[in-house]
Amino acid sequence: MAYTNKLHVIYGDGALGVAGDDFHYIFSYERGGLESMKIKGKEWLYRVPTPTFWRATTDNDRGNGFNVRSAQWVGADLFQKCVGIDLTVGDHHFDELPVAPRTNDFTGDEVTDGVVISYTFATLTIPSTHVTVSYEVQADGQIKVGVYYAGKAGLPELPVCGLRLIVPTEATGYTYAGLSGETYPDRMAGVTRGTFTVKGLPVAKYLVPQENGMHMATDWVEITRNTTQNNADHDRAPFSLRVAKDDQPINFSCLPYTAEELENATHIEELPLARRTVLVVAGAVRGVGGIDSWGADVEEQYHIPADRDIEFSFLLNAK
Repeated sequence: MAYTNKLHVIYGDGALGVAGDDFHYIFSYERGGLESMKIKGKEWLYRVPTPTFWRATTDNDRGNGFNVRSAQWVGADLFQKCVGIDLTVGDHHFDELPVAPRTNDFTGDEVTDGVVISYTFATLTIPSTHVTVSYEVQADGQIKVGVYYAGKAGLPELPVCGLRLIVPTEATGYTYAGLSGETYPDRMAGVTRGTFTVKGLPVAKYLVPQENGMHMATDWVEITRNTTQNNADHDRAPFSLRVAKDDQPINFSCLPYTAEELENATHIEELPLARRTVLVVAGAVRGVGGIDSWGADVEEQYHIPADRDIEFSFLLNAK
C-alpha cells in the first residue's frame, strides 16, 4: 500500500506508528519518545532521543571547579523522567492517549495530513524544572523537532542544552554547511564559512578524554553510514540522514561516544570500542575558556544560566 499524499497512522496499545512511502516512525508512550525512525529500510535510532545537559569535563572546567558546581546535571543527563505526553493527529487533539481498549475503535486504515506529539520531562535536579521535546511529522516524512527548556532559579549553570540522538552503527563521516573546524561560542574567530566533509568520527586525542567536536552556527549536517544492525541487510551502499536548521542555525557534535563515556575515561586508551554514532543538536553551548586552565572561569557571555528559557528547533530528513 502506498501513502503518497497522507500519513498512515497506526494506533498501538503502547505506541503510535506513522508511515509513508519510504519511511516508518514509531513514537513510544512507555519510553518517552521517537523509538524508531526507519527511512528507506534503514533504521536511524538505537535509543529514544533524550534531552542532554552535560558535556564532558575539560581541563579548564576542572581548573575552575565548574564540574563540581554543576555536577547534578550529570544525573539529569543520564536519567530521564517523562511526565506527560500530548498528541494531535490532523485536527484532532487527544485528551487521553489512544491506548487499549480505545485502540479497538480504529480500523488500521487511518490517514492524516500531519501528526504532532510532545513529551515533557521533569529534570532530576533540585529544584526540578521541565523540558518538552515535540515532533511534528509532515506528509513527506520530514520531522520538525522542537526543544523547550524552562528556566528555573536555584539551579547551577548548564554545560549544554540540547537533544541527543544515538545512531545504531558508526558513521563513515559527515558533511556540513557552516564554520570550518571545531568551534565553540568563545572559539569562533578566524574560521571560514563553507561546506566541509569530515571522514569518520574523529575524537581529539587529549591525554585525558574531554569535550571536543562541537560545530556552531550550522545550516545542515548530513551523516553517512554503510552498515546497519540488521543481519539480513547485506547492502553496503552509503545512505544518509540530513539534519537541518529550522528558523535558526543549529549547533552539533557527531562523535562515537556519549559525554559520559568520555567523562569516565581517565586516559584515551580507556575509551570503549567505537560502534555507534552520537549526534547532539544543541540550542545552547557553554564556552570552553582556556584563558587560564588552572582557575579562570569562562567569560560571562559564554555561560548558560539555568534560570533562562532555551528554545530551539531543527528538521530531520530535510528534503
